[in-house]
Amino acid sequence: MSKAAELAALIGSQTALSNRNLIINGAMQVAQRGTSFNSNNAIDYTVDRWGTFANGQITTTQETFTAGQTAVPNEPTHYVRWNVTSYSSGDNFFQKIEDVRTLAGQSATLSFYAKSDTDITTRPRFIQDFGSGGSSDVVTTTDTASITTSWQKFVITTAIPSISGKTIGTSSYLEIELLRVTDTFTGQIDLAQVQLEVGEQATPFEHRSYGDELARCQRYYYQTLTGAAYQRHGLGVAVSTSFVDMPYRLPQTMRTRPSTTKSGSLSVESNTTKSVSAVTVSTDSSSADVVRYGITCATSVTVGYGYYLMNGNDANAYITFDAEL
Repeated sequence: MSKAAELAALIGSQTALSNRNLIINGAMQVAQRGTSFNSNNAIDYTVDRWGTFANGQITTTQETFTAGQTAVPNEPTHYVRWNVTSYSSGDNFFQKIEDVRTLAGQSATLSFYAKSDTDITTRPRFIQDFGSGGSSDVVTTTDTASITTSWQKFVITTAIPSISGKTIGTSSYLEIELLRVTDTFTGQIDLAQVQLEVGEQATPFEHRSYGDELARCQRYYYQTLTGAAYQRHGLGVAVSTSFVDMPYRLPQTMRTRPSTTKSGSLSVESNTTKSVSAVTVSTDSSSADVVRYGITCATSVTVGYGYYLMNGNDANAYITFDAEL
């Protein structure tokens, strides 16, 4: 049976091609952190699971396809625009895939759609990072992709080295540096439908629902919802006149115990005390799925009463939980 016939047989199955894309958020549809990111001599995460390494200055944005366009098939919603305004060698757009065992000793096929505002060549590469206490990185460079001003699909097959004899430490991963231009470059590159799979044949892009993709992303990063003043985050109990204790179960078990930060104005409220402002929130992540908020209140609260942690008069307040590689 020819490869084309084998592929057609697989496509005819309802389940054979499920969960084959090792990239999370390859359709660029989940953007918990926002839709526009400026990176200047820094490493920043952008749309979920995707990071920009900028030795120079780069703006990364989530863009929306025009409904009915046909250049990229199957009516995708989003793509990413990677806009280099000040180039420096080493700039790249990457994703880290949990566990260095991923694809080790196997052939792998990378496929994606891309276009740019000026012809440019990118040369993706894979980095096997063996984690803290592990062996030294192994770098595999792939074939080049010549990106032009029109959307086109690129397919690159490469062999990922075996990890035989290597030591695997803590938090190992396989990194794909997808956009890594080989010449001095300023301009923008658009990127859509990124897929990485086992084998030497590119299969059609695996479409996952937004809910499925969001759950996968939340293993690594979760941000409480924004968009409304006085929006509630959870319920705790006052254990002193100035302190509220609140356990909070995360929507997904995260990769590891997350680090947490808060942004904006938060407050607490009960049925009898409508607003206790100027609260300070600390977090103690005792596991990968439960976080304890410690809420210090500037105004007195009643011991034993329940209090909501909520946004103050600040629609943009939020709390983040980060377990990225």
